[in-house]
Amino acid sequence: MTLTLIDTGPLVAYLSARDAANKWTVAQWSSLPRPFLTCEPVLTEACFLLFRNGGPPESVLTLLKRGILKIGLNAEQEAAALESLMHRYADTPMSLADACLVRLSEIHQDCRVLTLDRDFTRYRRHGRNVIPLLAPW
Repeated sequence: MTLTLIDTGPLVAYLSARDAANKWTVAQWSSLPRPFLTCEPVLTEACFLLFRNGGPPESVLTLLKRGILKIGLNAEQEAAALESLMHRYADTPMSLADACLVRLSEIHQDCRVLTLDRDFTRYRRHGRNVIPLLAPW
């Protein structure tokens, strides 16, 4: 079974009916196997963006509590790999959340990243391999 790694954009879009990508994201979620793997920086970004846009940030934690989201990476254990990725893509610049998702894609070969972020078209796992994406473009 292909794992789905979820980025901040689709997480926020799913939880916010006002988001421009809400309908696309809801359609994707309904057809994808769960749980979705993610990382704590994605959860942090999503909570912040939901709060800033008047949404309930605790809804992110509800998804985590219900097992729909799973944390798939320990940043402390992966710090050297994350640092290397962020250094390699410093010109983008790569966020910690993006670095964690790229690293998750290296750890889980049979995966795809659900994202709204075009930066993922530039990122490579293991230095040169394209990361499979689910994106609206």
